[in-house]
Amino acid sequence: ITNLTPSYNKLIISYDLNIHSFLSLKKKIENIEIKENNKLEKNLIEIPVCCDNNFALDIKRVENKLKLKSEIILEKFFSKNYFCYMTGFVAGMPFLGDLNQEMRLKRLETPRVKVPKGSVGITEQFCNIYTFETPGGWNILGNTPQNIFDTSNQSNPNLVNPGDTIKFCRITLDQYNEIKR
Repeated sequence: ITNLTPSYNKLIISYDLNIHSFLSLKKKIENIEIKENNKLEKNLIEIPVCCDNNFALDIKRVENKLKLKSEIILEKFFSKNYFCYMTGFVAGMPFLGDLNQEMRLKRLETPRVKVPKGSVGITEQFCNIYTFETPGGWNILGNTPQNIFDTSNQSNPNLVNPGDTIKFCRITLDQYNEIKR
């Protein structure tokens, strides 16, 4: 096996065909005895998020769609922890779940050409953090000043990894600017 790539509900297994045939590897995998391992490292990571109007790009849209005031929406968003199912789309971008049922929305009909780095968005049952400025269609509720993907850390550039738990912590614009310095 040369690589394992987890996704939301699947695992991609890359392997060397010179060592194993598909059928031999399939048989080995099917014979693996799965045991719950309570010794797995489970990280709780707190991530600061500012929901100032400059960062909450879609709060009015979310208010209209959910028929809730922005403070109620943000209270619900910040009230729970989120599990990292996978990272992907761009390097280090965490796909976090599960969003409260009453907070679930579809993506934007027309995605943005540029979503700022650090933007925190929601869609369907997920929330995420944009690790780079990229195109995107998620509903943006805020922005984190924290670097989620650090290219200078070659051994582990991801702050958030599959299996981690995330707690978003609301901060003010002044706190955001202080952390950014």
